[in-house]
Amino acid sequence: MRKTLAIALVLGLSAGGALAQTPAPANGPQNSAVNTSNSSNRMGAGPVKGSNSFTESEARSRIEKNGFTNVGVLKTDDDGIWRGTGTRNGQQVAVALDYQGNVFFGDAARAMSGQTMPGRNGNAASGAGAR
Repeated sequence: MRKTLAIALVLGLSAGGALAQTPAPANGPQNSAVNTSNSSNRMGAGPVKGSNSFTESEARSRIEKNGFTNVGVLKTDDDGIWRGTGTRNGQQVAVALDYQGNVFFGDAARAMSGQTMPGRNGNAASGAGAR
């Protein structure tokens, strides 16, 4: 009886461990907290709202690493997006940084995405620092 109980216990625990390791199916984008250069969904059509943990200094640094100079005052909006202005290629443009670390400028900086999408956007800043 003890042997049967012990075998049943071992089999039950083994099956539970295997089920716990089965990944959930991926339906739609899997958003990273901070996008990196190897993220599968690096850019969106516009900034993604979410709780932003970047400080103003960190946001400014990320924006500057993407080729912007003279970055003005940055403020977070109600959606957690850092917004301001910066100069790129001699022109002053709107800039935005979302909680994932994506940097946007121009029309895309004024837009909202709702979710990220794979690929690049014409108004999204390029370079590894953007993600």
